[in-house]
Amino acid sequence: MAAATTRTGKFPIGFRRGWSDWQKGSIENLARWAKDNGFAALDLMNITPADVKTLTGAGVKLGSVDLLDFGSVMSADAAKRKDVIERNVTHVRQLAGAGAKAFFTCIIPGDPGAKRADNYKLAVECFGPIARACQEHGTTMVIEGYPGGPPYVANLCCTPETLRAFLKDVGPGAGVNYDPSHLIRLGVDHVRFLREFAPHVKHVHAKDTQLIPDAAYEFGSQASAFAKPHGFGEWTWRYTLPGHGEARWQEVFAILKDSGYSGVVSIELEDENFNGSEEGEKKALIYSRDFLASV
Repeated sequence: MAAATTRTGKFPIGFRRGWSDWQKGSIENLARWAKDNGFAALDLMNITPADVKTLTGAGVKLGSVDLLDFGSVMSADAAKRKDVIERNVTHVRQLAGAGAKAFFTCIIPGDPGAKRADNYKLAVECFGPIARACQEHGTTMVIEGYPGGPPYVANLCCTPETLRAFLKDVGPGAGVNYDPSHLIRLGVDHVRFLREFAPHVKHVHAKDTQLIPDAAYEFGSQASAFAKPHGFGEWTWRYTLPGHGEARWQEVFAILKDSGYSGVVSIELEDENFNGSEEGEKKALIYSRDFLASV
């Protein structure tokens, strides 16, 4: 089957490797399934140069690679921070040499209860060396704006305020993994955000967010005393397949096209209605592929 692309912009469509058994197994088998079902690329999290060779040998592009243990880059333990930063500088050098172009991360404070301004300063200090290594080796550290969970929702670079400052303070080795689902969850206009940050976007996640008005009426911005939160969500919102939420995908792809984006659109599957079984996940990935190809 020919590799699918979006209708607007003709961006290659791939997906981010998940954590279920059928995806965690052999990269060769996963790549074969991806290619046979029209996916052009895979995001493979933590891998080796040999894994990249296996992937490309199967005729599938590498989308992004995760930084190592990125939740500990800002560890409260200074010795651990130093070790993780040094390992990531080596990781960037090795994987860039194998062809990686985008290194995925979130900016996760080791002490989520600290002042945001203090955590921001530490983020620049900790991620700066990794971003400089990316710049040196012709790659980019791409930041996803996952805000983190309650009660702190402490992650940085999730909104224009800190992302704008971070890109300036850290320099051109840092870029954006654009994922509208997190912006919608936070109430940030995801299209306006993309218009501002499009020149910095080096990777894209196709994931959506459904907002639930009846729940917003029932609970406001508070947690429920009785109801359970949604899987991959909370009470008033949930992450879902592209096309099942609020994201304005045609506008998104038009802006990416006009900005000269040349990367992958990678489905990140987080939907309580599909995750958890091989059958459900494959069905969801194929549905998402077809939706994105139609936009």
